[in-house]
Amino acid sequence: MKAFRLGLTGSIGMGKSTTAAMFAEAGLAVWDADAAVHRLYARGGAGAAAIAPHFPDAVEDGAVSRATLKAVLARDPARLALLESLIHPLVAKDRAAFLQDPGSDIAVLDIPLLFEKGTQTECDAVLLVTAPPALQRARVLARPGMTGAQFALILSRQMPDAEKRALADHLVETLSIASTRAYVWALIDHIRARRAAAGGNHA
Repeated sequence: MKAFRLGLTGSIGMGKSTTAAMFAEAGLAVWDADAAVHRLYARGGAGAAAIAPHFPDAVEDGAVSRATLKAVLARDPARLALLESLIHPLVAKDRAAFLQDPGSDIAVLDIPLLFEKGTQTECDAVLLVTAPPALQRARVLARPGMTGAQFALILSRQMPDAEKRALADHLVETLSIASTRAYVWALIDHIRARRAAAGGNHA
């Protein structure tokens, strides 16, 4: 039986990374979209090779300088579409390779822009990580160097949390570490029980 594909997503400051770590602690294989991009941008990575002809200033010693690339895009935001057209197919290839043999009966796909990019179609179910707006804002502004303007810009590029709630199959509010961990374990049990009963991939 192939692994159940659980999409994990949530806006900035909602606690997605912490929740993903809990799934890993429970023994599940977790694919991290951001980590995949870091691998692609590293020296000798396919992403660096793909970007070099189009963003030569952003590639140094065979690796992508994320700071330089960010500065280039800040000067010319229209080039973001080109960057995405170069990188997204490589990220999808990395994800497909992971899913060939994830090593656990449930494979967690940690994808920040899962709904925005339509990747939920690849998942058997989606878990949305969320939190009250005030808590989200406090968490984000506590990050080093983060400003209210930066936070607002990031939010403008993400689907509103209310819309994500309407699309998700499962929902967890990350109000505390203990309650979130309890939810993660309960969801794993739920998925396994439903699969055993149905003999398939449903949850």
